[in-house]
Amino acid sequence: MLLLLAGAAVRAQNVKVDWSSPRKYIVGGVKVEGNTYLDDNQIIQLSGLHKGMEVTVPGDQVSAIVNRLWMQKYFQDVAVSIDSLSAARDSAFFRITIQERPRMSAWTFSGVKSGERKDLQERLTLKRGGEFSEYVSKTSCDIISRYYKEKGFLNVKVTPQVKKDSIIKNAIRVNFAVDKGKKVKVKTINFIGRPSDISEFKLARSMKKTKSNKIYNFFSSKKFSEKEYPNDKKSLISAYNEAGYRDARLLRDSIYYVEENRLGIDLQTDPGRKYYFRNINWTGNSVYSSDVLNEILQVKKGDVYDMVTMQKRLTGGGKQNETDVSKVYRDNGYLFFSVMPVEVNIQGDSVDVEMRIVEGKQATLNNIIINGNDLTNERVVRRQVYTRPGYLFSQSDFERSIREIASLGQFDPESIMGEGGYSILPDQSNNTVDIVYNVTEKPSSQLELSGGWGGNTFVATAGVSFNNFSTRRMFEKGAWRPVPLGDAQNLSLRFQTSGTYYTALSASFSEPWLFGKKPTALSLSAYYTRQTNSYLAWNILSHDREMEVFGFSAGLGNRLKWPDNYFVLYNQLSWQTYRLTNWYQNYFIFDDGIAHNFSYTLSLSRNSTDQQIFPRRGQDISFSVSFTPPYSLFRKYTLDKDGNKIPVASWRDVNYNEYWYDASGTPHMIWSAQQRYRWIEYHKWSFKANFYQKIIGDLVLRTRMQFGYLGYYNRNWGYSPFEGFWVGGDGMTGYNTYGTEVISLRGYSNYSLTPQTISPYASSGTAYNGNVYDKFTVELRYPIIMQPQSTIFALVFLEGGNCWSDIRDFNPFQIKRSAGVGVRVFLPVVGLLGVDWGYGFDDPVNGKSQFHFMIGQEF
Repeated sequence: MLLLLAGAAVRAQNVKVDWSSPRKYIVGGVKVEGNTYLDDNQIIQLSGLHKGMEVTVPGDQVSAIVNRLWMQKYFQDVAVSIDSLSAARDSAFFRITIQERPRMSAWTFSGVKSGERKDLQERLTLKRGGEFSEYVSKTSCDIISRYYKEKGFLNVKVTPQVKKDSIIKNAIRVNFAVDKGKKVKVKTINFIGRPSDISEFKLARSMKKTKSNKIYNFFSSKKFSEKEYPNDKKSLISAYNEAGYRDARLLRDSIYYVEENRLGIDLQTDPGRKYYFRNINWTGNSVYSSDVLNEILQVKKGDVYDMVTMQKRLTGGGKQNETDVSKVYRDNGYLFFSVMPVEVNIQGDSVDVEMRIVEGKQATLNNIIINGNDLTNERVVRRQVYTRPGYLFSQSDFERSIREIASLGQFDPESIMGEGGYSILPDQSNNTVDIVYNVTEKPSSQLELSGGWGGNTFVATAGVSFNNFSTRRMFEKGAWRPVPLGDAQNLSLRFQTSGTYYTALSASFSEPWLFGKKPTALSLSAYYTRQTNSYLAWNILSHDREMEVFGFSAGLGNRLKWPDNYFVLYNQLSWQTYRLTNWYQNYFIFDDGIAHNFSYTLSLSRNSTDQQIFPRRGQDISFSVSFTPPYSLFRKYTLDKDGNKIPVASWRDVNYNEYWYDASGTPHMIWSAQQRYRWIEYHKWSFKANFYQKIIGDLVLRTRMQFGYLGYYNRNWGYSPFEGFWVGGDGMTGYNTYGTEVISLRGYSNYSLTPQTISPYASSGTAYNGNVYDKFTVELRYPIIMQPQSTIFALVFLEGGNCWSDIRDFNPFQIKRSAGVGVRVFLPVVGLLGVDWGYGFDDPVNGKSQFHFMIGQEF
């Protein structure tokens, strides 16, 4: 109708048009009126009219002009008229009169949550000042509907509500009223035609996103997704193929309501015949023999014809660290390798398969490109990667490089390990390949400024940790913003005080690549703590009880090449001095005296986890031994009651627990604590192992085991008064930062599992004396938020462990058990925070339910 009447849209205002006799005119000029958003030139260009053009009025040319403007969908009324004629009446001056469609000044959503509103804004392509045609309205409603259907709201209704803007001329406000309805979930899935040798559970598990309300789907979402349903039907057929049914096909599927908002799904299949492997032949292979390839394929004559597993063992996609034929070739540089399994003969239920290989030539690494490192020096990233220009391409080296960058701590691990985090750009014409690593910087330095009231005293803390420090740039102009950064060094300073009661100061520095050429790590640290019995809340301003600890340590770590390059050997020398003055309670074996601890630590560790904060796979295993010189073995004297030395034949003849009695019959130790423990001696053994395994999706199983033993050289001298284990609770050391190793065991109060023994040097008569411990943990972890700004994950745990005072009492089956739940939050500014609730099954004295808080450490 519009096109038929378009010719009549030419109106004469000052010029009378004879409709029965068309006439040709030369366009003398064009004017536009009624426009607000588009300028005159834009509309004239859209119309196609221009000066000097010959136009027949009335005629098809004018109809085409009107139609052309209508097709732009910017206008709701268009008219073309002759404004005037030239004196010779051979030239016409045209006027285009339009009425523009109202433009959107704003759009809102009702019936949605705030988080959903943000997602919808990102999905819609609406613009302020844009036109709101029927097409735009329908497209926007469809996008909103699809968004909620993906969430399981299959009955969602979206209504656009248009309202004239009372402030802006020719503008409208649009509100999308969303009625989500109730979420529609799947109640039952019926597998019709399922053979008896395939369990219903196997078929149900193959459908990753479509789940029924069976008990084995307890932790899975039951929502129905129209988007994922076709993929799940393909996965179902793959499950049949995996069981040997190569001809399986889906005959029909039906979706119906079994009750309100609950769906039933029937999937009828024809599995066909079950097949088995017979002969497997390899062609085109020259690098590896057929026997070697068969060993990798792990398929023998008579095995079920499992096409899915066969494909995974040929081209990858199986379990982590599982070898496949493609990876073996790619690790040897054959990036252009391909293999195609071909069924060459099917006889009865037996299948002969020929593996046709095209090995190609070896690919050499050409350019290694690193993008996104705006702060971190490029050489820091390059020294982490195992792919170097000129080397042969290796799939394992490439995967290791991704893992090393993710665990560096300076970049977002989710970004580098996800899509877009890297690119492999092969060039088969010259047998080279470029690799691009796209990193995303994340905040890594931490600032701590806090003050609080706890334990009836005020505690102030100031600390800073620069995890990307650069000593190389210290004298560079403009680098102090606020400090020189970029070389992945760590510089930490921390000060904590509660006035005269407690003061602690520590400083540390680490360089992961000493001299910048080899992965030799240097670490230095110094610390000082002081605690007194001056307690302001109780109006006690006394210094008659005091404990001071100060020390220094230096260590070197080297990455090894054998057994593999995940191993690190670490060496450390440390010095500590403990000064106790009339110290109270039962913290240590003695209350008064000075003790020195000069020790050497040798540690061997292997860390193959894929990232630091939320590992999904890999192991973190460490074994360490610390020891001091055996001072007592060189001692060939004992003491009399006045402290005079008396020579003895051997160190075995020295009795450190000998008493003397005064006139009143009061016993006194011949060896004072100062004489006995001036130089402490021990050998300390520690083993810790963490294993991470992805179960389903992002659900991760973490298993952990720990063992520690503090031994002695001389039974007469006994166990060391320091460096023992305090077991139980949240694992946070509080004020006792040094002198003990605090081991958490959730569900129990702090240190409650640590044994106490009689000590003649302690004023209380007893002291903590944990010298052996073990601990076992099983955790299920699931991420909630994985962003560079914050990482949050929840967990459930089972835990058990115990502590003994003597190795002869050690019993690994005598453990204290607990279970509970928790959450972890990692913020780049403050580090790792967490809270756990634990229930101890074997602690009738201190109660069974415990809340535990942690800062900057793992349980």
